Amino acid sequence: MKQSLQVRLSQHLSLTPQLQQSIRLLQLSTLELHQEVEQMLEQNPFLEAEEEAAFPEPAPERVAAGERDSERSDAETRAETGTEAATDAPGLDAAEFGTTERDEWENGTERDDFDGIAEMPSAGGQGGDGGDHEAPERGGGPESLPDHLRAQTVGMRLSPEDAAALAVLIDSLNEDGYLADSLDEIAERLTGDDEEMRQELLERLQCALKWLQSLEPLGVGARDLSECLTLQLRTLPRSEAQAIAILVCRQHLDLLARRDMKKLMAATGADEDMLRAAQALIVALEPKPGRPFMRAEANIIVPDVIVQKAGRSWKVVLNPDVMPKLRINDFYAQAIRGTRGVNGSPLGARLQEARWFVKNIQQRFDTIQRVSQAIVERQKNFFTHGAIAMKPLVLREIADELGLHESTISRVTTAKYMATLFGTFELKYFFGSSLATEAGGSASSTAVRALLKQLVAAEDPAKPLSDSQLSQMLEEQGIQVARRTVAKYREALKIAPANLRRTL
Repeated sequence: MKQSLQVRLSQHLSLTPQLQQSIRLLQLSTLELHQEVEQMLEQNPFLEAEEEAAFPEPAPERVAAGERDSERSDAETRAETGTEAATDAPGLDAAEFGTTERDEWENGTERDDFDGIAEMPSAGGQGGDGGDHEAPERGGGPESLPDHLRAQTVGMRLSPEDAAALAVLIDSLNEDGYLADSLDEIAERLTGDDEEMRQELLERLQCALKWLQSLEPLGVGARDLSECLTLQLRTLPRSEAQAIAILVCRQHLDLLARRDMKKLMAATGADEDMLRAAQALIVALEPKPGRPFMRAEANIIVPDVIVQKAGRSWKVVLNPDVMPKLRINDFYAQAIRGTRGVNGSPLGARLQEARWFVKNIQQRFDTIQRVSQAIVERQKNFFTHGAIAMKPLVLREIADELGLHESTISRVTTAKYMATLFGTFELKYFFGSSLATEAGGSASSTAVRALLKQLVAAEDPAKPLSDSQLSQMLEEQGIQVARRTVAKYREALKIAPANLRRTL
């Protein structure tokens, strides 16, 4: 085999560890970021949390590895109080970050596919007059369903065996208040292969189930939706409508869900007026008895940025509650500065790692604010009139305006949230494809969905609008939307089809 030398010209992009960390931090959600910060605080002794001071602002000058005047002044101030820690969190200057690395980071080669916008419902309106917004408080939360049920069993004077059986059933409830497992499965799990003991326990569980179903909230301990609704109906005053409602819930819930009036009348023997009265009783019931006891904290979304009114314009500010407050431990940093060969030592590497981590954290929030402000400038009408005034917007428009790559915009807008006067939304909510109009312009798909929601809310419940009718009504307003597109938007809004929206 003959050996030879060849010259080849090729291009490749190498990402430094610091650059890889910058990209990874950018795409993390707030919760994931705080987990990353906690992990870094445990691993790196040069990094510490700054509880009271605000997050360091970017410094205009490059931070040298040697002495720094501000650090010395901070150290002298703390020395008077016996504290040796000082802030050594340098800013994110373009020169320090490196022009080449910054460009590579913001215009990375990795592209994320963007296949649509998933609407995020409001996690509590951030209403007000444009003043300061506060992050939702995370209090102790409401009483749990098991605790609420156990409190009611205190005065029941049950035997120890019956009380234990009732406690087992309470622990077997799911968050909706339904019995997750059958009584046979619970008894078998507790007794194993002992058939005699299993039968005895099963009898106690059956009695305990009746006690459980007599507690508040009504319907708790049901095995299915039919039983849950029936338990609630039994507590209502006796009437013909109540009897028909119980019959429907026991045997004909499927017909009620399909709004099949003719089959319901034939199956129950009731006339149309009586069925309407029975339906009114059923609709007023709670299909998930445990809903009021669910922890609201699980649904709280803390926004990364907050939009405030500033004169005639809108200003984006970072939420200080989600910004980690970090600094370099000056005591350890000063200890190794006089050491020879510190730059190549493991301790020097950890100090540099800590500095890069603080820089990358600040760079992350700086990029989020820039992208959010650009979105607000493009969607000014939304912050005044709501979702119906949303304009078409794609990632490339923001990327071109800020000189970033589309993949960077995709990372920034994923799992990052903005608090507005109309609620808290994911940043991706403000992007939407365009639909043609008769006037030759375009309408945002988000605005079309908001308009669909208004049309459905204003429809006659006895004669709900079909997808074809909705498409025609949109066309009358100058928006060309196919029936299949209307169906897709309706499903995204979790609006039932016309036949399921019809009232009896």
